[in-house]
Amino acid sequence: MNTTQTSVYETHLPFPDRRQGKVRDIYQIPAQNGEAGKVLIIASDRISAFDVVMPTPVSGKGQELTTISCKWFDFIRNLEIIEDHLLSTNPEDVPGLDSSLYDQCDGRMMLGRACEVIPVEFVVRGYIAGSGWKEYQNDGTVCGITLPEGLQLSSKLPEPIFTPATKAVEGHDENIDFDTASEIAGKEVMERLRNVSLEIYTKAAAYAAERGIILADTKFEFGYAIDAHGNTTDELLLIDEVLTPDSSRFWPADDYSIGREQDSFDKQYVRNWLETIVESGDWDKTPPGPALPQEIIDGTVARYREAATRLFN
Repeated sequence: MNTTQTSVYETHLPFPDRRQGKVRDIYQIPAQNGEAGKVLIIASDRISAFDVVMPTPVSGKGQELTTISCKWFDFIRNLEIIEDHLLSTNPEDVPGLDSSLYDQCDGRMMLGRACEVIPVEFVVRGYIAGSGWKEYQNDGTVCGITLPEGLQLSSKLPEPIFTPATKAVEGHDENIDFDTASEIAGKEVMERLRNVSLEIYTKAAAYAAERGIILADTKFEFGYAIDAHGNTTDELLLIDEVLTPDSSRFWPADDYSIGREQDSFDKQYVRNWLETIVESGDWDKTPPGPALPQEIIDGTVARYREAATRLFN
């Protein structure tokens, strides 16, 4: 995979139904030659914090995310518990993509099978942090699951728990209990994918631990494959990105200590800097975000790169 450091803030490729998330540009590749349609996902160098996309790209971030995700897809395939959407990371494999546009995709693209996305985030937590910690402080639960008394921030849980959430189009996802998720996706499907999510997390966390990284929590997405006629099948696939610093909390094990926030291999470095800007009165966490200084850009991508190196080199 090419790892040139040309920034890609956004792409404009000649495909229909372009959707732009906080980080990724997503295109639908129409069905042709009797084959099912595909989806092209480009991980840009955009970075968001507090639900605001910053105006400055973090050069190389999209490529690091894609590298990490693809390595984990290989890992999960070896578990043989569920198929995934990933077909290729090579721009030459994208039907109808002119070679002049390869540089927008190289090293940062995933060409995948088209799917009908299940509108639930499949979250697994092995440690208590983030929204889970806030709920536990108030109610002693996370997504309706009662946890032992006396846990502290960043405590390891007795065993990993499955805590689904709604998929928010804008803003934050909302934690829901298993029964509510079952009303959305169906109980049988939720039971199967809960088991798949817990197994992937447990195996991935053990792998990461051997390399000095704590996988505190993560979220997965799943969908139903769409066939060549545009019909939704009953084949479930793991989709989207997987086990990246944008969808997971990775903590360095050698610096772990309960009762406090942890350093992490993600955009927390950016958030911490932004908090100083907020405290100084120069930003109020609404768009547009402030320009990021070079030292923050370099420090952020270095954390993503260190995660990739520790996990897979």
